[in-house]
Amino acid sequence: MSEAVRTLRGGEPVALPTETVYGLAADALRPDAVLKIFEAKERPHFDPLIVHLPDREWLERVATVPDESRALVETLIGRFWPGPLTLVLPRRSIVPDLVTSGLETVAVRMSAHPVFRAVIEQFASPLAAPSANRFGRISPTTAAHVRTELDGRIPLILDGGPTEHGLESTIVQVDGPVLRILRAGPVTAEMLTGCDPLVRRALEQSGSPLATSDRPQAPGQLKSHYAPRTPMRLLEDEVGETLPVSGRVGLLGWAPSCGERSEVTQVEWLSETGDLREAAATLFAKLRRLDEAGLDLIVAEPVPEHGLGIAIMDRLRKAAAEHVH
Repeated sequence: MSEAVRTLRGGEPVALPTETVYGLAADALRPDAVLKIFEAKERPHFDPLIVHLPDREWLERVATVPDESRALVETLIGRFWPGPLTLVLPRRSIVPDLVTSGLETVAVRMSAHPVFRAVIEQFASPLAAPSANRFGRISPTTAAHVRTELDGRIPLILDGGPTEHGLESTIVQVDGPVLRILRAGPVTAEMLTGCDPLVRRALEQSGSPLATSDRPQAPGQLKSHYAPRTPMRLLEDEVGETLPVSGRVGLLGWAPSCGERSEVTQVEWLSETGDLREAAATLFAKLRRLDEAGLDLIVAEPVPEHGLGIAIMDRLRKAAAEHVH
């Protein structure tokens, strides 16, 4: 961890574990350091980054909390920080344009991972840290995944074991008394509405579903993302849809209880017991395993679209979108 801090202070990027996925971190206040994230990932400059904070005091040094939003922001922070919830707020000038892709807002969160926390607390300044993979590809949930994606492109990978949640953080935009979910994640809509009446009312006022965009307002909003190199198709019917039988076909299945599929070459079950938390934690690792199996096609079954299932289906649709023509 000391080596990671020295590397970061030298303006270089470091791959670090978070509770969601592995992140590629660099000094968020140095444009030259942040540029190395974009170069290593081959990430377009129009896709903004999340700024990770070393402590609560840094929030209002990088973002503005308007008076009409303060009670809502304090409630969300008190309930979900540190943790997998990112807030989008008006930015302050200390944040480089490169981090926000020129937007007037900045995405901020505090990670709960003990290794990430130890590094950022010693670094004592914000870190920009998108997922540590090539842009648009499957997010990494182990250090080995990061090495597959970025070996030779970055100087250091800090191995903290497999990540807990396996999905990127939930992103919400706070706009006065209104709360909008910009990216589904481990903090579900049910968790938000159930945590406090103020949050429930703020979310009800948004009245809009998850959005995708060619010009994202937050990370993870592009229509195609998280994609394997192998062509992928998502089955939208929960039961009974016929699988293609030509070539070597891999199945990313929801749960064995949904029925066996004899016509496929390889099967990876997201959960043996139909548990959405297990499915979320294993999604990217099992999709990556199929992608590395020399298949002609990956077919993914849908999961129940409630709770964490909303975030899983968001990732599956974006992963399959790369191959939709």
